[in-house]
Amino acid sequence: MSTPSLFSRSARGSVSSIGEAELIRSIRRWLGRASPPAPAGIGDDCAVLRPARGRELLTVDPVVQGVHFDARTPARAAGAKLLKRNLSDIAAMGGRPRAAVVALALDARVSLEWLEAFYRGMSVEGRRRGVPVVGGDVTLLPGSFVATLALTGEAAGRILTRAGSRVDDWIYVTGSLGRSRPTGHHYRFEPRLAEGAWLARRRAVRAMIDVSDGLAKDLAALTPRGAAPAVYARWLPVRPGATVREALCDGEDYELAFSVAAGPGGAALERAWRRAFPRTRLSRIGRFVRAGAVPAGALALGGYRGYEHLRPA
Repeated sequence: MSTPSLFSRSARGSVSSIGEAELIRSIRRWLGRASPPAPAGIGDDCAVLRPARGRELLTVDPVVQGVHFDARTPARAAGAKLLKRNLSDIAAMGGRPRAAVVALALDARVSLEWLEAFYRGMSVEGRRRGVPVVGGDVTLLPGSFVATLALTGEAAGRILTRAGSRVDDWIYVTGSLGRSRPTGHHYRFEPRLAEGAWLARRRAVRAMIDVSDGLAKDLAALTPRGAAPAVYARWLPVRPGATVREALCDGEDYELAFSVAAGPGGAALERAWRRAFPRTRLSRIGRFVRAGAVPAGALALGGYRGYEHLRPA
């Protein structure tokens, strides 16, 4: 089965052929059971949600044509990726997702067939995760396509933030890193929701982040003041075919990086992890040391750069 193109070759197959009101009705139909009836879902000025049982989480991420997906990305996969990018942020805090809204900015030539597949991919992922799409907006954006999703969540218990690491803490990462784009991992990934919630319950875990812009860049957010990460190339979980530089810099891995208190807690966590998540790789890749005391043999991460959205080409 061929994948539809983002832009329609004829006006009859584009969003301009049906107009905004009919497009919104179509979106409700495409989402199906992933969107509840108003006022809990699409159809009113605001969606009405029950209050969170604990502390509430809120995140927002887009998918942009030419940045987060291209012509090689199936439309369904692009729609699922929009939700999964946000789910990965919730996972990094150890939380549970609740509800989503989607703001759509698109060219009038966007294909109805492509857009239907995009929303159906989001719908499948939403139903799988128990996350309803409760509203959104549609606006004109000549020449491009941007879908932005805001996701609410709630703390499942302790909230893990990027702050809290200390000198001598061990550094861990889930899964494999590098060559996310060439391998299709950038849209096939699984948000580590169960793993994030599990880690939040382990007192030895100090801080956590999801690896979206490359480990070399994202580790800086976990590094305590006056410290530096000592990471070893031989310990990195490099994806088959990837180089160490790609594992550190490529981004869009959507794995979890976290710190664990020095001492026996690391070994105990590893044993418990193997029982809880036998199919999810866990790697101890180094530790935080005092700034200026990175040992010989560790990578000089200052020579590696992750993805920077606003860096000149």
